[in-house]
Amino acid sequence: MDSLLSRPISIFTEGSPNPNSMKFVVNFELVPAGLSFDYAEPGDALLDGKASPLAVALFGFEFVRRVFIAGNFITVTKDDATDWDDVLFEVKFFLKQYFEEKKPVFAQRTMDANTTRVEVDSETVQKIKAVLDQYVRPAVESDGGAINFHSFDEPTGTVKVLLQGSCSGCPSSTLTLKAGIENLLTRLVPDVKQVEAEGV
Repeated sequence: MDSLLSRPISIFTEGSPNPNSMKFVVNFELVPAGLSFDYAEPGDALLDGKASPLAVALFGFEFVRRVFIAGNFITVTKDDATDWDDVLFEVKFFLKQYFEEKKPVFAQRTMDANTTRVEVDSETVQKIKAVLDQYVRPAVESDGGAINFHSFDEPTGTVKVLLQGSCSGCPSSTLTLKAGIENLLTRLVPDVKQVEAEGV
């Protein structure tokens, strides 16, 4: 990662379907593919398995209500009272300086805990994860959020997914879940009957 950070750091912003969430995209990887970290409150950023000095620092802004880190972006969700026009430059400048000073995104124990997990999935779960990774994840990430497989209940055919980042609390996430994700999964994986969201 140090070699990546030796080049100039660029950050650009993208709006999301959630008007309170803004996506800050950087020109290097923050998190290995398939991993994402959602911080719904400052205390989350201190927990074992997801400790993040960067998230702690972002919660230092009094208007920040949620921080989500995945791939090469950070989604920051602000409170209702603050206008992005008033704080966007400040957050962008803070992030640029943070990365230029090569401060850590995560505590080392966080990366250790999340790169040693080995799970053996059933054939159906493998298919569900493949559909989510190939068709759903890119679209959700482009909106500043993430979707992760949570569980599959075989008797009922219910898939539970975790919606994170800008998807949490977004008015359109329930519609996306039912009209888009559920339709796709039930069509491509016959064992799936319905999809429910955790963490919305």
